[in-house]
Amino acid sequence: MLSQEFMRNALIDGSLTGLACGLVGYFVVLRAQVFAGDALSHVAFVGAMLAVVLGLELRLGLYASTLLVAVLLGLLGRRARAVDDVAIGAVFVWTLGLGALFLALYTSGASAGNGTAGVTVLFGSIFGLDARAVLVDGALAVLASALLLAAVRPLLYASLDPVVARAQGLRVRLLDLGFLALVGLVAAQATQAVGALLLLGLLAAPAGAAQRLTANPYRGLILSALFAVGAVWLGLALAYLIPSLPPSTAIVSVAGATYVASLLASSLRKQVAARSRRPLALGGQGG
Repeated sequence: MLSQEFMRNALIDGSLTGLACGLVGYFVVLRAQVFAGDALSHVAFVGAMLAVVLGLELRLGLYASTLLVAVLLGLLGRRARAVDDVAIGAVFVWTLGLGALFLALYTSGASAGNGTAGVTVLFGSIFGLDARAVLVDGALAVLASALLLAAVRPLLYASLDPVVARAQGLRVRLLDLGFLALVGLVAAQATQAVGALLLLGLLAAPAGAAQRLTANPYRGLILSALFAVGAVWLGLALAYLIPSLPPSTAIVSVAGATYVASLLASSLRKQVAARSRRPLALGGQGG
């Protein structure tokens, strides 16, 4: 498998993408902003379609659209969860409408030579990445991971207790904007690997599994990254062994299976803990 150049490119790009999705996804789940991540993944599709309609580089539309909309969502404020959901929902519906328009323009005017761009953005093309794409996407994934790790302590504080963090002088508003911009960057970067429609699985499932298994945020952050990278590795191996299985489907399926396994492990751990406490309770009543 490793003797194939396309597999080596996929493993390098996928590993860095999984790392970025695992790290950023942990805070997406922690801050209850999964809906925002889903919206930004669809924004990436809209931006890519607009770029190809205008004859521009596809990646330019990907990154520009997700970063701009991410900042827009941050500027709409976090005064209440309901306000956030309404704002994100409005932007989500608006971008879907634009996506339908740009897709119609693209399919009616695109040439046969680039007619697969829409499918590529929607479902990913990690087996079709060349060395230049791996270099650019990998560098952006490393940048996103480094920025998140550099701000992990204040971001964690602002996520868990924003009122106290603001009272102690932490610039919570700026952190909110920066984090959403980071989510937009990762969404655009990961779209080319797993696709806009399936990105949420790699962004949320490993993080959800990590939070099920540990309450320690730093351990959870590490677990989330490991689960995401592991899902990419196992998914790529399955897709290589089963040629009819799309790699993005395999990756997201493994990530989803990881979350299901964490649910079972968490439930089993609670049952074992309950059974270990039961004799003590009975003994206390008898005494």
